[in-house]
Amino acid sequence: MDVTLDSIRDIRLYQPKNGYRFSVDSLLLFDFVNLRKAKSIADLGAGSGIIGILLAGKYPGASVDLFELQDNLAGIAEKNVILNRCEDRVRVIKCDLRELQAAPSAHPRYDLVVSNPPFRRLKSGRLNIEEEKAIARHEITLRLHECINAASALLRNRGRLCMIYHPCRLSELLNVMREKQIEAKRMRFVHSTPSSEAKMVLLEAVQGGRVGLKVEGPLYVYREDGGYTEEMERIYKA
Repeated sequence: MDVTLDSIRDIRLYQPKNGYRFSVDSLLLFDFVNLRKAKSIADLGAGSGIIGILLAGKYPGASVDLFELQDNLAGIAEKNVILNRCEDRVRVIKCDLRELQAAPSAHPRYDLVVSNPPFRRLKSGRLNIEEEKAIARHEITLRLHECINAASALLRNRGRLCMIYHPCRLSELLNVMREKQIEAKRMRFVHSTPSSEAKMVLLEAVQGGRVGLKVEGPLYVYREDGGYTEEMERIYKA
């Protein structure tokens, strides 16, 4: 597989040259996580491992497990773990997330679960001809309720779930989480510019949490003149 070697913040990453490559969504989700401490972290659908590797740096005392289904991406994630010298705390688990609920005792429980799951229904939008990209964007191998089932199987009581998702399916997401006793606690909408509608939504929820939701101020990616906002520049470069 042809790969590129890229740098972002304080890490380096191999990525497929023509397959699935991380987007700004990964950085937004990483930055959204604000737990004071975490001992165990799971990244569901880890891709090249960017979110989990960044979180390993944010929480130096935590162990991080990267769950990834696709062979090529799991292999790249393993190389990235070694490249960033965090193999003592970060491991890659090749796994179909749909199987986790059937045997939850086979895996540890985590303080924090993060996920940037596919948000397009299978028959919505044009399916990408690149398989890696298609699986990352469309619900080919993982549907919303299956992602939440996996998160519920892995979260400890009062553990946190942090996700980035599309606003058009927000009500569905909240309903599916509540069915698994995962209660939304913090939310932030992401807009391309101050004059545009929300493009994505960042959400933090608690396994077994009480009702009570805080909606934070919006996050703008670009200024109206096309440049990055100060907040986005900080997220990219901090």
